[in-house]
Amino acid sequence: MPSTLEQLNPTRVKLTIDLPFEELQPAVDAAYKEIAQQVNIPGFRKGKVPARLIDQRFGRGMVLQEAINSILPQAYAEAVQTHELRPLGQPEIDITELNDGTNVLFTAEVDVRPDFEIADMSGVEIEVPVAVVSDEDVNERVELLRDRFATLTEVERGAQTGDVVVINLTASQNGVVLEEAEASEVSYKIGAGGFIDGLDEAVVGLKAGEKATFTSALVGGPNRGEDAEIEVEVVKVQSQELPEVDDEFAQLVSEFDTAEEMLADLRDNLERLARIDQANKAREAVLAKLVEETEFELPKSLIFVEQGNRRESIEQQLSSAGLTVEQYLDEAEDEEAQTPEEFWADIDERVVEGLRSQIILDKYAEDADLQVDQSELTELIFAKAQQNGTTPEQELQHMMEHDHAAEWMSEVRRGKALGELVAAAKVIDTDGNEVVLALLNNDGTLADPADDELDDLTEGEADALADAEEIVEEEAEALADAEDATEAEKKSATKKTQED
Repeated sequence: MPSTLEQLNPTRVKLTIDLPFEELQPAVDAAYKEIAQQVNIPGFRKGKVPARLIDQRFGRGMVLQEAINSILPQAYAEAVQTHELRPLGQPEIDITELNDGTNVLFTAEVDVRPDFEIADMSGVEIEVPVAVVSDEDVNERVELLRDRFATLTEVERGAQTGDVVVINLTASQNGVVLEEAEASEVSYKIGAGGFIDGLDEAVVGLKAGEKATFTSALVGGPNRGEDAEIEVEVVKVQSQELPEVDDEFAQLVSEFDTAEEMLADLRDNLERLARIDQANKAREAVLAKLVEETEFELPKSLIFVEQGNRRESIEQQLSSAGLTVEQYLDEAEDEEAQTPEEFWADIDERVVEGLRSQIILDKYAEDADLQVDQSELTELIFAKAQQNGTTPEQELQHMMEHDHAAEWMSEVRRGKALGELVAAAKVIDTDGNEVVLALLNNDGTLADPADDELDDLTEGEADALADAEEIVEEEAEALADAEDATEAEKKSATKKTQED
C-alpha cells in the first residue's frame, strides 16, 4: 500500500498511509461475519444475518471501524518496514479520510532512532585496576569460613568482645513500647557491628539474665532513624572457639583433603572474581567513552516516559522496604547524592545514559549484522539461572511463558556489540600491562582457544541447550518481522483508532 514519509525533526517522523479499499475488503467481510456471530435477530440463524441488515441495524460505520482496527497495525508495520524506520515509542494514529469503497487515509507520528555515526573506539586507551589478590584477601575469606564453623560454648561469665550472645531487644519512646521494634532471641557476635549503634557497649560485661538500657537510632520500621530507648536483655552468653586451619578443617569446609589445596582454591576463586571485575570495569569504561563521544538527539517524549517509569519503580522498591528517599540516602554508603533532588537528578541522568547506550549498541549490532545463535541464548539462560538461584529449565520456561525471547536475544546481541567495541579499544591495567579480555571466560578463567566450551555440559544442561536451540529456530522468523513494529505499538495503534 502506498505511503509517504515526512521528517518532522531528527527524532520524529510522520507516515501518511493510503490504504486501498480492495486491501481493506477482506477485513470488512471478516467484520460482517464477526458481528453476525454476535447478534441475535429474529428470523435469522446466528452467523447468517445479511450484511445489509447489519448496516440497517448497526450502521456501516461500525463495520468499517471494526475492519480498520484489525488491519491498521499491519498497515503501519508495512510502512515502517518500507521506510526502514526504527521506532522508539508508540505511534499516534489519526484517520484523516475514509472514502467507503475507495480508500482509507491515515497518518502515524512516531519517535524514531535518528541517523548518527558511532564513535570509533579503535586506538582508544582504557585503564582498569590490576586484577590482583593479596594474602589479606585470602585470609579474610578464611576467617569467614572459620567464623561459620566455629564452636559455641555457653558460659556463665560476663560477655566479652568476640562472644556470641543471644539477646532480646525492646524499644520505646516516651515510655511507650514500639511493637515494631521488638526482637526475641537474636544471635549477635559482639564487635561484628552492622546492628544497633551502642549495642556492643551495652552488652559487654552482662551475664545471662541481666539487662541494660541505652539510647540509639532505630534502624527499621516506621520509626526508622528516630531515637529510642533500647532495652537489651542477655539470654545466653557463648564463647566462640575458631577452628585451626589444618587438613581436618579443609575436609570439613571444602572438597579438598589438605589445607594447602583449600587455600589454593580460595585464591583461584578470588583471582577469577578479580578478572571478572576488571573486565566489567573495562566494559563500563568503553561504553561510557562511547556514549560521551557519539552525538545524537534523543526524543524528549521517550526520555520523559523512561524517567517516569524508573522513578515509579524505585519508589515502589523503597516503599516495600519501608524507606523514604531521605532514609535511604542516610543509610546508603555508596550513594553520592546528599539530597532527594540530587538523587532524582542522578537517576534521570542515568536513564538518559542508558537509553543512549542501548541505541548505540543496537545500531552497531545492526550495522555489523550481528546474529544470536542457540548456544549464546543458552549461555544467557544459564547465567540467569545462576543469578536467580533457579535451574536453566525454569528460566527457559519463564522465557516462553512471558514471551521474553525477543528481549533476551536483544540483550545477547547488545552484549556481543559491546564485546566487539571493547575489543577495538586498548585496555591496560594501572601497572601498564595490556589486558586481553578476549581470553576471559564467563567464570573468570582464562580460555584456551582450542577448548570446546560445551564439552562439560551436564545431561540437564544439554537438554536445556537443545530446548533453547529449538526456541530460537521457531521464533527467528517471527522476531525478524516484529523488529520494526512491536506488539505494543500495534495495540496502541488499534486503541487510538477506536478512540477516534
